[in-house]
Amino acid sequence: MPPISSSVPAEPAVPVPCATPPMPGAHWHAAEAAAGAGAGLWLLPERAAFDPVLGLLLVADAHLGKAHVFRRLGVPVPAGTTERLLARLDAVLTATGARELVFLGDLLHGPAVQRSAALQAFCAWRATHPQVTMTLLRGNHDARAGDPPPEAGLQLADAPLRRGPWRLLHEPEAPSAPPLAPPPALLPPATADRALRAETGYALAGHLHPGLSLGARRGDRLRLPCFHFGPAAGVLPAFGEFTGLHLLRAGPGERQYAVLPPPQAAVRPVQTSMVRVPAPR
Repeated sequence: MPPISSSVPAEPAVPVPCATPPMPGAHWHAAEAAAGAGAGLWLLPERAAFDPVLGLLLVADAHLGKAHVFRRLGVPVPAGTTERLLARLDAVLTATGARELVFLGDLLHGPAVQRSAALQAFCAWRATHPQVTMTLLRGNHDARAGDPPPEAGLQLADAPLRRGPWRLLHEPEAPSAPPLAPPPALLPPATADRALRAETGYALAGHLHPGLSLGARRGDRLRLPCFHFGPAAGVLPAFGEFTGLHLLRAGPGERQYAVLPPPQAAVRPVQTSMVRVPAPR
């Protein structure tokens, strides 16, 4: 596959509250204009976000046990997804030193996960991090799957959940665009009342599994997960590796950050003009 560096601009030098990135390839997203002085997030190549001021780690759409559910239906899927997911959670917790981990919904994929080895492995993993507060903000898949058992060690909440300047949700409050189609505004416009945002908080959600399509050399195309931010709300990529992508375009006042896979393993801002999405057929 040809390199895509020509479609992703170099990372600019930006002053941040935490001078050193918590892990290689992380990118700082400043949100002061929308969320207040000093507000921002480290966007991590493991597809999570970290607020260094609050010690808050955000993970969306892990879909634990999805491979188990598909195997029960006779669909061949890769093995080892649970082990890799938990190893990545270990990596981001260790790198950030987070004091709280909030799952922005869809931690469990479906009801069958309640009786799966995947959930047992999660509970055993949770016991190795007693110093970290963990909260599950229920998503639509969690509603069908049911709450995790007490041994999962999770505080349970319904949206919205407020943490500092952030208003945490599972589903974005504005409708999303269909894949590969010119969308209406995904997020509230730049003219949204800032006083209201100061009262309610800058919204952070998951659910959409946002992605983008990058044009590379010789007409090749690469689909990547992304972070998608607007003036009043942002959407995190799915943390789970077996989740698919919903392609989005950045509208006026919105920014996207591509999550590059290994060996780059980095988050990079993408200029809207450089993202080429096929026209609907």
